[in-house]
Formats: sequence, structure tokens, C-alpha cells
Amino acid sequence: MTGSASAAGVAVQDLVAVMDRLRSPGGCPWDARQTHASLATYLLEETYEVLEALDSGDRQHLREELGDLLLQVVFHTRLAEEHPDDPWGIDEVAKDIVHKLVARHPHVFAGAAVDGAEGVEANWDAIKAAEKQRTSLLDGIPAALPALADRGTTRGVASAAGAPRLDSLSASMHECRVTRPPTGRGANPRGQHRGGGSPRDSRLPRQPNRRGRSGP
Repeated sequence: MTGSASAAGVAVQDLVAVMDRLRSPGGCPWDARQTHASLATYLLEETYEVLEALDSGDRQHLREELGDLLLQVVFHTRLAEEHPDDPWGIDEVAKDIVHKLVARHPHVFAGAAVDGAEGVEANWDAIKAAEKQRTSLLDGIPAALPALADRGTTRGVASAAGAPRLDSLSASMHECRVTRPPTGRGANPRGQHRGGGSPRDSRLPRQPNRRGRSGP
């Protein structure tokens, strides 16, 4: 039943329930004191570890790291549920991305004509620009985006505007490997950080040392 429509989301509900227990009175004191800001470094690290797993070709490692990244999403949505004035949770996040996917795939959900994958990408960019009311191709590229990812992103928008694409982001990552930033996870009582001591992209913000936290 793995991956079937009837089973999809059941285990995610279990994860949400576990996070509810951790954040509730009588749960975990470490989890209870976290904020969006205190978790930021872990979100960044887990993203890098997913990229490393993709690069390794190890599917079991990828499965584990995607789980760690999913935990960060569920953790942040749980925090958002607790906001006193504007609460929202995992359901609202899921509904938003469903709406976005349907709106940006009119060739699937609204019978629009499109000319291959390139046409889909161009249509996506046009719909996104209209939604965000952006006037520049570079609007929306985060200032903190690491240098290599920024290189790939700006080349992508340049290519969409008609400039020749010189190479892919994947090739750029192989030329100068993107590595995860150091954090305080080495002090994790549940297990030492995998790897560590590796160089990092110079454009990444320095993260303060915090108590490390391994995946589930």
C-alpha cells in the first residue's frame, strides 16, 4: 500500500500527533522551548543533508533525510498553530500548496494548451509573476541564497528570458560541492553529528551554536 492514494497521509497524521505530544504540557522540555528562530539553523542543515543524500545516490539515506526535513515542516506548522492572533497549521499549508499547484497547471486542471515541458515552465513563470505582481525577473530570489544555488537560479531566469543557459545547477554543484553548514549538533546526546568540519558556502549566514538535535 506504500504510496497508494488510500494510504497517503496516514503516517503524516501520526507525525503531527507526535509533535502535538512533544509540544503539549508534560511533553519534551527541549521541544517546548523552541521558536521559529531557534529552529532556523536545523531547517537549513536538514535541507543541505537532503541535497547531500541526493548527491550520494543512496535512496535509504534520502528517505531518512527527507523525514528529517518533513519534521522541520511539521515543527514549524505546530508553532504557527500556537500563535495567539493568527494561528494556522499543517492543513492550511497543504491547502495553500494544493491551490498553487492547481492554479499553475492549467494544462492539467483547466484544459489549457501548452507546448511541452518548456511551455509548462514558461507558463508557470508567467502565472507566478502575475500572482506576485513582480516586474523583474530577479524579484523573489532570496538575498541569502547560497552562491551556487543563486548562480543556478539566475541562469534559470536568464534562460527563461531568452539568454543561453551555460550549464545546470547540478553541474555547478559538482564543480564546487555545496556542503552543509556547521551547527551545534556535535553536542547531541542522542548521537554525534554525521560528518562535520567541512567547508561551507561563504554567503551562508553564520549560525550560533545551539543544542544539536538528531532526526527521529
